[in-house]
Amino acid sequence: MPDEMSNRMADGAWGEISKKVSNEMRLEFDSRSCNESFARVAVAAFLTQLNPTLEEVEDVKTAVSEAVTNVIIHAYPEGGGKVWITCQLREDVLCVEVRDTGCGIPDVKRAMEPLFTTRTECDRAGMGFAFMEAFMDTLEVASERGRGTLVRMSRRIMKKTERRISRPKGEDASRRGISCPSQTEDGKCTQTALPLETSLVKKGKD
Repeated sequence: MPDEMSNRMADGAWGEISKKVSNEMRLEFDSRSCNESFARVAVAAFLTQLNPTLEEVEDVKTAVSEAVTNVIIHAYPEGGGKVWITCQLREDVLCVEVRDTGCGIPDVKRAMEPLFTTRTECDRAGMGFAFMEAFMDTLEVASERGRGTLVRMSRRIMKKTERRISRPKGEDASRRGISCPSQTEDGKCTQTALPLETSLVKKGKD
């Protein structure tokens, strides 16, 4: 990933988190569908240091799954290529970076629109970025055509003293203001993905 792309994001989703880094993990793996489950489980295992709730773990796993699936489907359409994930713990905040050196995204803003997809033959709902935004506190995307894409997300994990009301089991993405186009009987969202793009887009919660 070009240094200038990382520099452009230095003051973005992670730059706004001034908390000290207490732990860090890096992963590198082939862009293959069989590695998607490995990636989300590895990030979830790293997250357990913050003693998250089951719902928080599932939210993070879904966001990571969407980000990695986007790379597999859209960044390397001809196959091959590498995926890099960096995770940091900043006190009570998990920061996740997913990057590739694939084809890049022509229009990031458009790619982040719900239901937009360039791979209609994959029968995807085009909600990948929408789910990342819904399940994480911040989302930032930078991309250059022919050079790759960088996705940064963060999620604050509630402390035990803040957990006054536990959420009911099976609660789906609708609790964050987004409807899931496909659900299993227990209310969990099935995997979806959206295409990757270019330029810089930042999303955050007030």
